[in-house]
Amino acid sequence: MKEALRQAKKAYRLSETPIGCVIVRTHDYDGNALPEPEIIARGYNRRNTDKKVTRHAEMIAVERAEKVLGDWRLEGCTLYVTLEPCPMCAGTLVQARIDRVVIGAMSPKSGCAGSIRDLFQEERFNHQVQVDRGVLEAECKAVLQGFFRQLRKKEE
Repeated sequence: MKEALRQAKKAYRLSETPIGCVIVRTHDYDGNALPEPEIIARGYNRRNTDKKVTRHAEMIAVERAEKVLGDWRLEGCTLYVTLEPCPMCAGTLVQARIDRVVIGAMSPKSGCAGSIRDLFQEERFNHQVQVDRGVLEAECKAVLQGFFRQLRKKEE
């Protein structure tokens, strides 16, 4: 999660909503634990910079992980993200068959990992995602709160 926070701070410097994400490969394709888990992809919000609605931290990290693995299936991977995924990102992670998502702060206005909906545990989908919430929550919230506090000051 600390690396995801570093990615969030990159977004902050671009005046983007500071959300960061990393994808860690923990298991091989046969389900065997890797001796040393490795970060295979990183991402941070670039929606305003790139002028594209899909440029969320998770979407960028997923695209990069697909290139590294040479496949769209992210089985054997864990995604760490500083803010609960939105519907688009949560749906993408279910479709990518990622094993686990670790969330820093929850998002009561747009989160789909338990706040508004829980797409990760929807039994009617062909894949469910293990979720851990509240990891480095205070630090993740502080980055977001600082960003929005600064944004409000600019608008005054």
